[in-house]
Amino acid sequence: MTVSSVNGGAGTVNRYTYNATGGETTISGTDSNGATISYLVGKEEVYVNGVLLVRTADYTATNGTSVVLVNALVAGDVIEIVTFSSFAIPTAISSNTVTAKGDLIVGNGASSVTNLAVGADGSTLVANSSASTGVSWAGPLFVAGKNKIINGDFGIWQRGTSFNLSGGGTAYSYTADRWDALNISGATTTVSQQAFTPGTAPVAGYEGNYFLRYATTDTSVGHVLRQKIEDVRTFAGRTVTISFWAKVASGTPAISMNLVQSFGSGGSSDVGTAVTFTSTALSTGWQRFVGTATLPSVAGKTIGAGSYLLFPLQVVAGNNTLDVWGCQLESGSVATPFTTATGTLQGELNACMRYYFRNTVSVAYALLAQISGIASSSSAIQFALYPPVPLRAGVQSIDFSNVGAWDTANTLAITALTGSYSTNNIIGLSATVSGATQFRPYTMLSNNNANAYFGIGSEL
Repeated sequence: MTVSSVNGGAGTVNRYTYNATGGETTISGTDSNGATISYLVGKEEVYVNGVLLVRTADYTATNGTSVVLVNALVAGDVIEIVTFSSFAIPTAISSNTVTAKGDLIVGNGASSVTNLAVGADGSTLVANSSASTGVSWAGPLFVAGKNKIINGDFGIWQRGTSFNLSGGGTAYSYTADRWDALNISGATTTVSQQAFTPGTAPVAGYEGNYFLRYATTDTSVGHVLRQKIEDVRTFAGRTVTISFWAKVASGTPAISMNLVQSFGSGGSSDVGTAVTFTSTALSTGWQRFVGTATLPSVAGKTIGAGSYLLFPLQVVAGNNTLDVWGCQLESGSVATPFTTATGTLQGELNACMRYYFRNTVSVAYALLAQISGIASSSSAIQFALYPPVPLRAGVQSIDFSNVGAWDTANTLAITALTGSYSTNNIIGLSATVSGATQFRPYTMLSNNNANAYFGIGSEL
């Protein structure tokens, strides 16, 4: 007889064969081939002449080295004992290695592992040769365009840094770039740029310098601050996450938001979708508010010119000062770490100038963007302006102050400025003056004033 060893993956299968001489009731020691019988208790099978015996009923096997039969063998019987050998798993990893959901088990050397705690929301696992594990959590890694809110960190203020809102109506006024606000009651209401005291920004190490403050003397009405996101198809039919940091001067008023799909001129009727926030109570300390909503599909809708998705931040009555920073609208149901729409200050400025740009000088008789033109009559000068970035949809509005026209000898005050034509790369401006010489070239400049500007708007 020989002992057969078969690799069973979880251990070794051993087979012992014993040829009976008659009368044996205990099989132990060596088998007919001289192999020492050894089995794993409870993991053995015993056969006599090919018939499987029943454990405890036909035999007992309790010590790992001998099998005791109920019925004695007769000469010529062949008994077989089949068993697994015991084994260990030297590379087994204890479940105690991880301590929280999202933890990873990673190698930190030859035949050695450790726990890598789950990273912050939105972070990414990257290779890191200097880390003991060779990997680490990094981020947030910037993903261009994930945030559809432009100037969400309120870093761009081309129109100024403080605005007194006219009130008692429904007219919105633009404040920080891309943001307009409403004074509902007519009470004294201002929107202003506020600088972070170093080290007090909601996100440590973020490069942003400013936040927006909405202040009113009326606590019986709410605050409304909003941004129109170009193209109603943005995130249509998808779940989105809204996030921002906010605080108030006192009390615990509530926030609310109703995203609105506006289909533009000649389009379908507006559709509103309420945002569900995990918490709505404001306090005197910065906190991040997170909400989700599933926007309806635009299938079957008519989309007209100037369609948009409205992001309106509202505060229920009860406080007179609201501070806001870090507004983000992104796809998905999880709020990832805040990033601006473009990731750079220059990128945000360029994105803002698609909708509005302002040229400002702070020196008397200084040239404004080297804008040149020719007088078409004694009362009109036609200027050509090359915008820093292409406008969204041509000239929609013009605002200016203390601007004049200069012909190297005389400066003429510009009393009106309108858009005559526009393309992606050039804007025609018609200036109303008095005393111009027809066909003479003129340059636009500040009109004897150290604070002069003109702004071109192409807002939604």
